[in-house]
Amino acid sequence: MKAVRFHETGGAGVLRYEDADLPVPGAGEVRVRVAGSAFNPADGGIRGGFLPFPVTLPHVPGYDVSGTIDALGDGVDGLTVGQDVVGFIPMIADGSAAQYVVAPAADLVAAPTRIPLADAAGLPSVGLTASQALFEAGGLQAGQRVLINGAGGPVGGYAVQLARRAGAYVIATASPRSEQVVKAAGADEVIDHTTTSVLDAVTEPVDVLLNLAPITPDGFAALVPRVRDGGVVVSTTPTVTTPGDEGRGVRAVTIFLHPEADVLSRLVALVDSGDLHVEIARRVPLSELPTIHQQADAGQVHGKVVVVPPAV
Repeated sequence: MKAVRFHETGGAGVLRYEDADLPVPGAGEVRVRVAGSAFNPADGGIRGGFLPFPVTLPHVPGYDVSGTIDALGDGVDGLTVGQDVVGFIPMIADGSAAQYVVAPAADLVAAPTRIPLADAAGLPSVGLTASQALFEAGGLQAGQRVLINGAGGPVGGYAVQLARRAGAYVIATASPRSEQVVKAAGADEVIDHTTTSVLDAVTEPVDVLLNLAPITPDGFAALVPRVRDGGVVVSTTPTVTTPGDEGRGVRAVTIFLHPEADVLSRLVALVDSGDLHVEIARRVPLSELPTIHQQADAGQVHGKVVVVPPAV
């Protein structure tokens, strides 16, 4: 099969589009014929050796997958050969930037039918991150106010949609490039952070502050007073300590994404009902994945990119 792999960590130049052995599913695993593999910034961090994931070299990147089950390992129930599936698969195992990938059956769910199968790869990790941040960590409820800092990226798009659907009042920061997308996702207020101070724009307390953007420790701490007493600050940025305010009962939670098949199934159901939109910025052939990594390293990738392997 064709795959993109790296045999050593480093810049985007270490990625090779090459032949690799067809993987064989073990107990509790299935093999998926890949329709789409989503690129995520963490793929570049793992490839560069910046993120502490113990991958075995050579390594196939890609932890979001959509495709069709091609073979079953021992002990797999509830999934069938020929079934279209989607999933967030282990980040340390060989991934989906290939024509085939082996994945734990427990991490896969039926794919949405409303959108192209390849596009479904743009849902799992970012959709789960948004859901876990808002509801598992933030406890967001109807009638509450949420400030989503950095809503213009893929996670932010899902976070705005899910918060709005939950009945929250959504304040979102975005750049002019993504302002219209954030508005279309359902934000009640959009703050152009390139021209307006968030501190000046947010005049009433929020129940949940969700940070999805690169931020300095001082800049993050400055936002905490905008959270009401007893509220919560949630962040997906582990490189900066999430600040709280113990004296006012403001909790601080840093999100570490984890598989949740039941939550992913609910997100798929929302896609199929038309209540959740999957936004794909670009679709590129698998052979162009090294170029996507290079562009991402240069800050030139905006929105979700889905990589499509050649037909088998």
